Amino acid sequence: MILQGGSTDYTALTAMISHLTACMARVAPLDEPAMAAARARLDSLTKPPGSLGRLERLAVQIAGITANPRPRLNDPVVVVMAADHGVAAEGVSAYPATVTAQMVHNFAHGGAAINVLARRAGARVVVVDVGVAADLPRDLPILHRKVALGTANFAHGPAMTRAQAYAAIEVGLDLATNEAADVICLGEMGIGNTTAASTMLAAFTGLPAAEVTGRGTGIDDATWSHKVAVIERALQTNQPDASDPMDVLTRVGGLEIAGLVGVALGAAARRVPVLVDGFIATVAALVAAELCPATRGYMIAAHRSVEIGHRAALERLELEALFAFDLRLGEGTGAALALPTLYAALAVLDEMATFEEAGVSGAERTTDVLAQDSTR
Repeated sequence: MILQGGSTDYTALTAMISHLTACMARVAPLDEPAMAAARARLDSLTKPPGSLGRLERLAVQIAGITANPRPRLNDPVVVVMAADHGVAAEGVSAYPATVTAQMVHNFAHGGAAINVLARRAGARVVVVDVGVAADLPRDLPILHRKVALGTANFAHGPAMTRAQAYAAIEVGLDLATNEAADVICLGEMGIGNTTAASTMLAAFTGLPAAEVTGRGTGIDDATWSHKVAVIERALQTNQPDASDPMDVLTRVGGLEIAGLVGVALGAAARRVPVLVDGFIATVAALVAAELCPATRGYMIAAHRSVEIGHRAALERLELEALFAFDLRLGEGTGAALALPTLYAALAVLDEMATFEEAGVSGAERTTDVLAQDSTR
């Protein structure tokens, strides 16, 4: 159902808020017994303790997320939320707003970068129209969940109503609840959305707009300066309240960002790992964590993009990216690239032999090292 301004259905809004509150209440701390069992097994494998570094920490985290000491991931899904941004009218992107709808068609037909990379990783791609400013054909093989025909231009006032923000989150919650996926990658598409993400990050962190604003689609120096000025004007006009994540999202956010907030929260409530892509997806993850801090433990940062605000967003979330490949595309591409690393971490945990199983000398030495570490 499209919510385009006007009167608010307070009964529906109350129901959405209640659903979100109940979902956040189900986000439990990571399972400590599963993590302890995973650590113990990793330390008994035919290698020096901790010698596989980040792979071991990933395996332990996923054990805690899933409450399973030897988890495997068999059904990965990349969720690509798509929506348009009214602020694109300010000329902040190298591409016209019509590209959003065109790219949704490309996703649906398997021709985009995320389709290629997801296929290599064995992941399904689920494309969601949560706010594309076009009437997409109903037979297009995507999820048609349009909340509005894009956001308003937040350079002149709020991007959306609270009802629209909650409705977009509800789209993500429903998707995460109904998908059978055992790991969900956050992806997005929306011309103008790096402007929204930079504005939101500036609001949350208090950093100057110039320090969190990148080149997005590859804009030149003059357009970048103009983009920074638009963000500064939007912050001055809207005065988003950093202590209220929904206020920031409503005033200077995007519908696809709100949709990803719902996906992250819904996945965490189901004990499903959330693999976070680039800058926009990380800002969505930040909103989810600001709303429900326990959600942070369910997040894995795939990569650090070249967008200068991405580092600040990751630092705010206290997440360490797995790699930096100079990516700046979005769509979930970095998350798809990171999936094999998650598979590898869990394969090590599940498939490597212990010293005892392999008949390899060194188990006693491992025990001694662990005992020494415990006394430090």
